[in-house]
Amino acid sequence: MGGVDKGLIEYRGQPLIEHVLAALAPQVHTVIINANRNLERYRSYGTDVVSDIVGDFAGPLAGMASGMQSIKTKYMVSVPCDSPLVSMDLVARLYSSLEQDDAEISVAHDGIRMHPVFTLMQRDLLPSILDFLKRGERKIDQWFANHRLAVADFSDQTEMFLNLNRPEDVEMLGNLSR
Repeated sequence: MGGVDKGLIEYRGQPLIEHVLAALAPQVHTVIINANRNLERYRSYGTDVVSDIVGDFAGPLAGMASGMQSIKTKYMVSVPCDSPLVSMDLVARLYSSLEQDDAEISVAHDGIRMHPVFTLMQRDLLPSILDFLKRGERKIDQWFANHRLAVADFSDQTEMFLNLNRPEDVEMLGNLSR
């Protein structure tokens, strides 16, 4: 996206973050935004904003660890800001899968592959993530392999996983009906 903060890119007249907040807020007790720039702009949404506790752009796991460190609840859900079509039952389905499989982590699956940034996980996994990151590891699937994992089926809602990585993606997604 040419260095532009994806969460602030407009889709259907609103920044992407607003679409994600609108879908996620009714499903959870508290929303926290993980951001490393434009912090004041994100704070204007009335949510806590946390920056990565691990530097050097360590990827999604660093963001997850940062969020986990600041929550008080038993579970944390993670969604990316560049996928504005978040399912209105995302959290319920992730939680149901987690409970059914007696897992520590529940990850969304589109029928073909996992989408590891759409996940629900136990907060007490924070030391494990931090240890993994301290070893220089970054790959989510490798971290997942160390834990009891449930896979939540979202093959009926594959549009949720459409993400916007290029300007033409915004236009393409804007042409789809919700």
